[in-house]
Amino acid sequence: MDSLGIYAELLQDVPLPRMARVKQTFPDDTLADIPLAIHQALQRPGTLDRILPGQRVALTVGSRGVNNLPLLVKSLVAGIKACGAEVFIIPAMGSHGGASAEGQKEMLLGLGIRPEVVGAEIVSSMEVTQVGVLPDGLPVYISSDALKADAIVLLNRIKPHTAFRGKIESGLVKMLTIGLGKQKGAEACHAHSFKHMARHIREMGILLLAKAPVVFGLGVVENAYDHTHSVTAIPRERLLEEEPEWLELAKKLMPSLPVSQLDVLIIDEIGKDISGDGMDPNITGRYPTPYAHGGPEVSKMALLDLTERSHGNANGVGTADLVAKRLVEKMRLEQTYPNALTSTVTGPVKIPLTLDTDFDVVRAAVKTCNALDLNKTRIIRLKNTLSLSEFWASEAIIEELTARGSAFETGELQDWQFNEQENLF
Repeated sequence: MDSLGIYAELLQDVPLPRMARVKQTFPDDTLADIPLAIHQALQRPGTLDRILPGQRVALTVGSRGVNNLPLLVKSLVAGIKACGAEVFIIPAMGSHGGASAEGQKEMLLGLGIRPEVVGAEIVSSMEVTQVGVLPDGLPVYISSDALKADAIVLLNRIKPHTAFRGKIESGLVKMLTIGLGKQKGAEACHAHSFKHMARHIREMGILLLAKAPVVFGLGVVENAYDHTHSVTAIPRERLLEEEPEWLELAKKLMPSLPVSQLDVLIIDEIGKDISGDGMDPNITGRYPTPYAHGGPEVSKMALLDLTERSHGNANGVGTADLVAKRLVEKMRLEQTYPNALTSTVTGPVKIPLTLDTDFDVVRAAVKTCNALDLNKTRIIRLKNTLSLSEFWASEAIIEELTARGSAFETGELQDWQFNEQENLF
């Protein structure tokens, strides 16, 4: 009997509990008019009023999945141009895009950041300049193109990081230190591990703000539906003091799964456009390092597919227990491995136990989850970690949510639906 026949036989009697679609409700305060909100934010003294006519302004744009990103960039570009300045966009994403200039440009184009849409050209290069050294010997780099500009404007979403905790996590200062540092800067910041990341980002930020022509940053906070909740313009001298306040707001608005323990978590798709780790560990409870925490306790996590916008970068796949073959087939090592080599964290790029079909993956996850009664397995299935307002849940979870009351709307329980290729609809 071949290996396929062996594991098919081992899985043939695994029960799959019925599932129902669940809708959960979060506060949904959003900006009704994003261009107007940005225009109003830029009236703050020390931001747009520092841009002078004729200046060349470098605007940072990263690789993360930020909602309304083309509109945010377009609105900010228009505001800067209204000052009589010339704007160009710099991919600020560390080692993403395969740590290549063309790869980073392609990532921005794939996110809708096209010159004809946003009104500014993309200038992509991996060339950096060392501008200093930290007390512990770490070199500090910044994009040479950004350093040559007359002014730098930072744009990024402010949110909890996936691998460390600190007053400053993902946001404007990280965009400056790691994003604009390109591969060499990201590598330097990660060299002493995520254990020291919060301190290094702050120290690098202080040095870069003294050496580089940063004018201000535009921070974006999203709500639980990943809608644009608020924008804030922060002058350069206030970045280190004010960004932590917006991080706290982002944490309060962040969605979460409605249970603290799961036997099985199934995620339909992962990708760099969803999270730096493919899926957000703040949601799954599976972190690539021991320096961050939170989320549910999950016995077995399974992944089914990779987004097209991830361009083959499957970073994060190694935090799962099982994975579908179609995801692995889309994985491009030249896109994925630079993340591990730069961050020094190799676990997230390892390939887990791989099975041919979704049907096999789901049954294997249930078989190995160590639940006392597999007929009552606690399962949640997500499209991705950006989509928590709707998900599928097993009967045991539905009973728990129903007992809680009106925060959840549940559909009818039904059997799992697989297509002719034994993949989920």
